[in-house]
Amino acid sequence: MPRRDREFVSDSTWATVPAVLLGLAAMFLLVFSGYLLGYFLVACGLFSAWLCDFTRLSEGLLPDLSAVAAGVVILSLSDLAADLSDAGMLRFTVVLSGTLLVPYALLRWVFGREPVVFPWGGWRWNRAQWTYLAVVIVAGYLILPWYFLSTGVYHNWPAIHTVDEVARLFVGVNAVGIWDELFFICTVFALYRRHFRLWQANLLQAMIFVSFLWELGYQAWGPLLTIPFALVQGAIFQLTKNLAYVITVHLLFDLVVFGVLIHGHNPTWPSIFLI
Repeated sequence: MPRRDREFVSDSTWATVPAVLLGLAAMFLLVFSGYLLGYFLVACGLFSAWLCDFTRLSEGLLPDLSAVAAGVVILSLSDLAADLSDAGMLRFTVVLSGTLLVPYALLRWVFGREPVVFPWGGWRWNRAQWTYLAVVIVAGYLILPWYFLSTGVYHNWPAIHTVDEVARLFVGVNAVGIWDELFFICTVFALYRRHFRLWQANLLQAMIFVSFLWELGYQAWGPLLTIPFALVQGAIFQLTKNLAYVITVHLLFDLVVFGVLIHGHNPTWPSIFLI
């Protein structure tokens, strides 16, 4: 039987170095398109993970970090700018599916370790959780229109004018939002939690999460929004172990994003936003 993922949390700061290198690799690959340096950092991260396992600073860090690195490398192989064309949506489907399937396969069939799990959790939430959902809607309504429209970053998404384009945007925004939680939280964050304390694992997953969101289009001062969002999502998942809940939180934000993108590209259409 493979070792359970909660049995080894390193007390060594050195054991975090491989994951930091991988986070920096994601930044260079996805934000700066620095592929040579990015892949070099991936290699350095994996070598240092092997070194940590070899010196017993960590246990099983190399296979778990290899799974995360595989997902990052797959993301770097394609342009991830928003694209609502048939080819663009197919490309996103293939790439994002690969980032889930390849790490799972590596862990289960190559390294023989406990694979990634997706704890659905269900819909029975307490009053605090329901209250937070209301806070999410209000915060998204107040902040996101200002961010997208004042910076013009809504232009990072294709123009949306027809019913077909609106439908494609709705499907794309929600599909990517669900994938975000499956990969960055249930895969990257959960694998990091096998080795690092909560705050360390959360910061490390946020480095990769925010790098992807930047390439997707959340640029300008977007990281001031996406960094806290990534950290809160990781903390909520750690607290609840409820995938249904973190996905619901994410999709509520994305519902506002969907509305703002439509309004930004069609300012003469009826709108619920004040800006």
